[in-house]
Amino acid sequence: MLPALIPIIPFISAFLLMLGWKRLSRIAVAVLGCGSIGLAAMVAVITAIQFAGNSEQAIVQHAASWVLAGTFQAGIDFRLDALSVVFVLVITVVGFLIHVYAAGYMHDDPDYARFFACMNLFVGAMLTLVMADNLLLLYFGWEGVGLCSYLLIGFWYKDPANGYAARKAFIVTRVGDTAMAIGLFMLFQYTGTLNIPDILGKSPQLWTTGAPVVTTIALLLLGGAVGKSAQLPLQTWLPDAMAGPTPVSALIHAATMVTAGVYLVARMHVLFELAPLAETTTAVIGAITLVLAGFSALVQTDIKRVLAYSTISQIGYMFLALGCGAWSAAIFHFVTHAFFKALLFMAAGAVIVALHHEQRMTKMGGLRKLLPGVYGVFLVGCASLAAIPFVTAGFYSKDQIIWLSLSATHGHVALWLAALLGALLTGMYTFRMFFLVFYGEAKTAVHHRPGKSMMIPLYILAVLSTIAGFIELPHTMGHVTLFSNWLHPVLPAVTVINDSNAMEWTSQAMSALLAIGGIGLAYAWVVLRPKGMSDFLEMPAIDWLRKYWARGWDFDYVYNILLVHPYIHLSRMNRKDLVDKLYTGLAALMEWCHNVLARTQSGLLRWYIMAVVLGAVAVLSVLIWRIYI
Repeated sequence: MLPALIPIIPFISAFLLMLGWKRLSRIAVAVLGCGSIGLAAMVAVITAIQFAGNSEQAIVQHAASWVLAGTFQAGIDFRLDALSVVFVLVITVVGFLIHVYAAGYMHDDPDYARFFACMNLFVGAMLTLVMADNLLLLYFGWEGVGLCSYLLIGFWYKDPANGYAARKAFIVTRVGDTAMAIGLFMLFQYTGTLNIPDILGKSPQLWTTGAPVVTTIALLLLGGAVGKSAQLPLQTWLPDAMAGPTPVSALIHAATMVTAGVYLVARMHVLFELAPLAETTTAVIGAITLVLAGFSALVQTDIKRVLAYSTISQIGYMFLALGCGAWSAAIFHFVTHAFFKALLFMAAGAVIVALHHEQRMTKMGGLRKLLPGVYGVFLVGCASLAAIPFVTAGFYSKDQIIWLSLSATHGHVALWLAALLGALLTGMYTFRMFFLVFYGEAKTAVHHRPGKSMMIPLYILAVLSTIAGFIELPHTMGHVTLFSNWLHPVLPAVTVINDSNAMEWTSQAMSALLAIGGIGLAYAWVVLRPKGMSDFLEMPAIDWLRKYWARGWDFDYVYNILLVHPYIHLSRMNRKDLVDKLYTGLAALMEWCHNVLARTQSGLLRWYIMAVVLGAVAVLSVLIWRIYI
């Protein structure tokens, strides 16, 4: 029963918080909200330990029957294998740390209980997604996290901008979800099932490599993954999603929901291996996205938007790895990214609270001495994101992807160069943010210092962001491949075309030098010569390019011109069509009947008496007529 308890516990706590949100004290809300996720994490750890004894055999638990229609069956069945165990542990453990942090961050919010109800509902939906044994239940969790994302992005609903950001996230991700739904219909049509193991087992017998049907299905599933994981061309919703509270950004938009697309592609890897076009498309989308998002992050002034574009870029690395056939490398980077990006978002939240909810980096500075604890953990997170060699988890996961983008089966020199450019940009935008926030002169007074409930999770994540990389050392550093061996029963091993230690060392050295070079450029930009860089950025051509990148390469503008405005125009033209006339006519008829009946309510007693007499005479006349005739 243990596997089923993992998603059920957050659902129960969310339900209880919804029922008693007006009656529960803040302490009770925090205990129920955080304690339930902590309990789910404990169950997940115990289950993972039990599973580790026989990791070759998946655990499948039937919780309840769900759908039975003709030959189609879908139950509420939870599956734990090597891949889902990794995601479950990250979701519950990192989710628990974020919940503890949120208890301090949101302590004075009037909707404290509603916040934790939505957060726990999200965790339950995400766990359902990664533990589902069939694609229908996976899609249920998929749409559940979309709903919770909408609720949490627009949590502070009194600000219209927050409502707009929530609607934008919901609508843009629905585009990908629609493609995914069509892919599921096609899978059932050709395989007769939505059970994941059955699909993966039947697919090689049903289709040859490159068959049009399997390629179409894989591309449709990729459409769903692109929408949920904010990859090109559906990446526009994530930067605006920073309108939600910072713990929401840490949980949904750094550690869990936006990696759902990575999980989907990895889980359905057999289909993508049968569709080389879809696999190559995945790699190209990841490579382009990581570069475009890196340039946009480089010129942002809002600290959370820098981290938002950074998330898009790092997930681009994961998609690049998936497309190159480096399945375990993508999942490994998911794990390390969850640690250091949650750390960075939460540390940024501590800075924002300390500066009385100021998010503009141009209004920060000088916090190195004012907030030394936050400074230390922020430095660790930035170092891991920038992949400082040997001492950070990000180095071991990201540099593995960079090397495999050249040497793996579907690798290519163009993909490798894009990954190297991403390493340079990551070092630049990460430490530009770090130097702007913590160095120079203080521009805003510190109003509040984060308490223990906010700092303890940051210290834990700082440790994890440092040591997590040692579970998977690069090939040239000792053949320690614990993580790849763990995923081997579920995901195929990567095929390296050019297994050259010299080439691998060269790739790692180049990416490390580019990352360090990016840090040096950021230091010169912000600390050494800020005046010269300011004058350079104010040049007309450079200023235009900077604003262009800051607007996210004008994807929103293009979509508004090509899609949004024409749709609104057509809606206005069609607002008086036949269907509308039927409804407006029905409403007009009801209004006319109301007016007729309203005239009978004159308030004159003699008219009422006369109506009663006439009614009685009519009734008696009918009765007499029926008796005698």
